[in-house]
Formats: sequence, C-alpha cells, structure tokens
Amino acid sequence: MWLRLPFGDGLRAELGSPRRSRRLGSSPRSRVWRVELPEATAVVKEIVDGPDADERYAREVAALRLAARAENPVVPALLATDPGKRVLVLEHLDHRRPAGDWIVDYAIALARLHATARPEDVGVLPRWQGPNRADVESFLRLAEALEAPVASGVSGELEDLVNRLGQASGHALLHGDPCPGNDLHTAAGIRFIDFEQASLGSGLMELAYLRIGFPTCWCVTAASEQLLERAESAYRNEWRTLTGSEAQDGLADACTGWLLRGDALVERARRESTDHLARIPHRDWTWGTATARQRLVHRLGVVSRMTADHTSLSGVSSLSAAMRQRMLARWPALQPITTKRP
Repeated sequence: MWLRLPFGDGLRAELGSPRRSRRLGSSPRSRVWRVELPEATAVVKEIVDGPDADERYAREVAALRLAARAENPVVPALLATDPGKRVLVLEHLDHRRPAGDWIVDYAIALARLHATARPEDVGVLPRWQGPNRADVESFLRLAEALEAPVASGVSGELEDLVNRLGQASGHALLHGDPCPGNDLHTAAGIRFIDFEQASLGSGLMELAYLRIGFPTCWCVTAASEQLLERAESAYRNEWRTLTGSEAQDGLADACTGWLLRGDALVERARRESTDHLARIPHRDWTWGTATARQRLVHRLGVVSRMTADHTSLSGVSSLSAAMRQRMLARWPALQPITTKRP
C-alpha cells in the first residue's frame, strides 16, 4: 500500500521540498522514510495513530532534545518537527556492522546518553516504572507450577526488592528500549534512535540489559563474563567522567527486576494484556531470536549467580537456580541464547 510522505508546508518552508523519498522498515507503531532534501539526506518519522500516540511522540521529542546536550553526540540531530501530524525529521546516519566487542562502545554511549539529563529535568519525562506486587505474585506462582521449592523468606525479599526499585534515586535519561537495532554504529560513534518509551530514572535499569539479555528487545544476546566486565567498567568510568560521581550499586537488583517482568517475554503490542509467566508451563513461543522459555532460563541463570552473595536476595538466588534446573529438566531441548548479535 502506497503511503504519502507526511511532509507538510511548514516542514517544506523550514527544510525545503524533498526531491525523493523511500519507505524504510519500522515497528508497527511508526512509519519511516529516507528523504533527499536540498541540503542533506534526512529521515522522516511519523508516529502512527493509537491510544498512546501523542504520549509516544512527546516522549521522543523531549528525549531527543535532552540528549542533544551531549558533548559527544549520542542521537541523530533533530532537524524539525510537525506536532500536528506527529512527525519528526532527523539527521540521516549510515549504520556499519558492529565489532565483536560492540557492547563496550555501546555501554560508553549509554552512559553518555544517561548523563544528559539533570535534576531540574524531573517532570520533562515520566518516571521509570519497575515491577510491582502483581509481578512478584506471578513469579511465585510460576515457581510453584515448576515445583521449585519456595523458602519462607523469598516473598519478603521480592517485595523489598520492588520497594527498592520503586524508590531508586537517579534522573538519568533512559532510552526505554535500548535494543540492538535502536543503536546505530556510525563512523563517528554510536547514536540511539526510537525514544518513544523514554523516561527518567536510574541508569542501572538499562545497564542491566547487557547481562539480563536485552529484555524488551526482539533480539537477545549473551556475552562472556570478561566482555560484560569490560562494558560495565567502561560505563562506570564514562559516567564518572561526565558527572563527577560514581554510578550507583544495584545491578543485581536491576537484573532481578527484569526477571520478574512477564511483559518482558513478549513484544510491546502484547504487553499489559495477560500474565505471560503463567503461560510458560503450558506453552512456549518465539519472539525474535529466542523463545520465551529460552529467555527465562537465561535470566534465571543470571539472577541466581548475581544474587548469590547478596544477603537481601539469597533466597531469590536459590529459587532462581532451582527454577532454572526444573525448566531444563522438563524441557531438555532448550538451547542457550545466541552469543552473536543478529
């Protein structure tokens, strides 16, 4: 189906008339074109109608403007907007195939992105929302369904975790969906795109993506411990350089929070619709590069290891290890998630 390029009179007066355009692939929530303008090649993005379309557009524009403060650019330049049509015009950037250790440069760029927000920006974007009590209850029901022993203190550990995550300090600019594919590896460095879910909060919630396996993303990857340590150290060093402060501890909490989120087993259009953890004992499904059970087994392994020496999550560590063992015993054909970026 042919769709007319949403490039109205206001954009033409500001940027000139497009000479040619080509539709690009995008999520169902947006339409994207590459266009040739008199002065440069650009990208036109239109947010598609939907119940939250205005909010997604506002988030993206606000996040791009905050991120534009970075001394080393971390986003494409925002050239113009048409709020009435929910259209953004962005600098076009050529993406190159990432190197094998791409997560190190990714972590540095993520720290630069996070550091662009300031305390006075509170309210410009919504506050990041973590797991809630319903997520805890769903996770414990799954443990029972898998016949994994739940120690008496685990429920309290998880409720305390939810409270800690809900009260976590920080005003970092969070991308909201920092997935492979939403990071452009250019000759001048990494640039992030697609900020429709941007928020403010603790940067650890997105640094955790590297270990927990990119939970909101269609593609899941697992990196070696050595590479993860390099990337996390690079993030902390860059954050310290830019802010003059140390990045908070709490990566184990952040990863455990993502483990609890059943919605992080399905694409965005299917979130907030049902208890996806409750489906795990009865069926598996594929999303992108992995199945739901593969994703969950990976996350359980990560959390069991990361929380082993944390007194506040020692019961969660044992439970996660037991659930992982039960899943592998019940479904022995499950394969580890890929170590390669698609």
